[in-house]
Amino acid sequence: MARLTNADLQQRILALEAENESLRESVAAAEVALAASSPDSPLGSPRPRKGRGWGWALLSVVLVLVGALLAPAGLVAGWAKTQLTDTDGFVATYAPLARDAGVQTFITDQTMVVIQENVDIPAITSDVVDGITSLGTGPAATRALEALKGPAAQGIVTLVRSSVQGFVSSDAFAQVFEQALRVSHQQLVATMQGDRNAALAVASDGSIGVQLAPIIAQVRQLLIDQGLTFASAIPAVDYTITIAQDTSLPTVQAFYGLAVSAGAWLPWIALLFLAAGVVVARRRSTALIAAAVALAAAMLVVVVAFAVGASVFTASVSPSIMPAGVASTVFATLTQSMQGTAVAVLVLGLAVAVVGWLGGPFPVPRRLRRFAASGADAVRRAGERAGLTTGAVGSWMHRQRLLLRVAAAVIAAAVVLFVRPLSLGLIVWTLVLAVLVLAILEVVQRPPGEADPGSDDLPVEEGAAS
Repeated sequence: MARLTNADLQQRILALEAENESLRESVAAAEVALAASSPDSPLGSPRPRKGRGWGWALLSVVLVLVGALLAPAGLVAGWAKTQLTDTDGFVATYAPLARDAGVQTFITDQTMVVIQENVDIPAITSDVVDGITSLGTGPAATRALEALKGPAAQGIVTLVRSSVQGFVSSDAFAQVFEQALRVSHQQLVATMQGDRNAALAVASDGSIGVQLAPIIAQVRQLLIDQGLTFASAIPAVDYTITIAQDTSLPTVQAFYGLAVSAGAWLPWIALLFLAAGVVVARRRSTALIAAAVALAAAMLVVVVAFAVGASVFTASVSPSIMPAGVASTVFATLTQSMQGTAVAVLVLGLAVAVVGWLGGPFPVPRRLRRFAASGADAVRRAGERAGLTTGAVGSWMHRQRLLLRVAAAVIAAAVVLFVRPLSLGLIVWTLVLAVLVLAILEVVQRPPGEADPGSDDLPVEEGAAS
């Protein structure tokens, strides 16, 4: 008698299951249509429950828009909280400035201005030459020494500048700068609270300054160690470099406590609004896509705003306060972490929108899901024929497939929500690993009705077994 192989039986089972599912859907649709067209249905079926009205749809739109608008504010608030409370994060943000060539040149120039304002090098050189000539040099020697006053003073200035520049560009300065940042982090908090003794000073017009006193003290000792004893005349000068000016900073000071608190909860509030907009929606799959796209659009606006803000900030800073190159470096350093987070959230929003579309009740995603399921079935059947089976574990995984998928999604979401700093690489790798886990779960699960590998072929007719 004719016999069928396991593969043939499995294909017939899958075809029958698909046909049964199609019939069930057709019957259910017919019943719903009949109940909707006639309140007194002969089948006695109750009228189906009405879906949510347009009011829920409007509420969903409002919640999603509020969440999307709060997202940029949450991004900035989270950055502010990190800068004001996390010393390691603060140092990591600003320490690279010590190794930037433009910043080093700016600090060197400003240090030389302070030294020359407090030590009259030409006068000291002239006094030395006059002291020598007073000892009784001849007319020719006196004229020669007088002619050397200018070059000698310029040479000393060059030597001092070389010493300052060498120190500022050294690893020792970078270490001193980093240590100063750690120590002055509390001073930054004091500045935001309006403490007049803070190392970082914020004036009423919003100008921000960094004190040069520690650098000048280091240079003074360095010059003395090189034998330039006149450097001992350099006093402990309380001088501040203005590195930026922002008229909004006094307002930030006034709302310092609110900024720290908002940084902790505002990002979660934005996320809660987006989630609520999806939950109350009439069509949640569509709402999920809309919320994800709205979040991505908000982050795109933030990225563009930073690009425009860099040009505006650089153009608004007077060259007399700070060179344009240094202003650009300071702005880039200040906003680097926020830009990175905005790009990462942008990619996350687009990824969620794509996932929501693929999982939604749309024709194309349905065909794609059927195609993926058939591919997983083919891989699983090939493994079964080769003697590779998950057996009872695979059957259990099939029964619990929804729970396992939700667990994978929750773990991926937890990584994105709680791991800091959030980066584009973290987002991409989390999504790749999540997709890989879901694909593996689809392959290793074992639907009911599949024959064990290695079992004998089954007969088609009842008499074939005898």
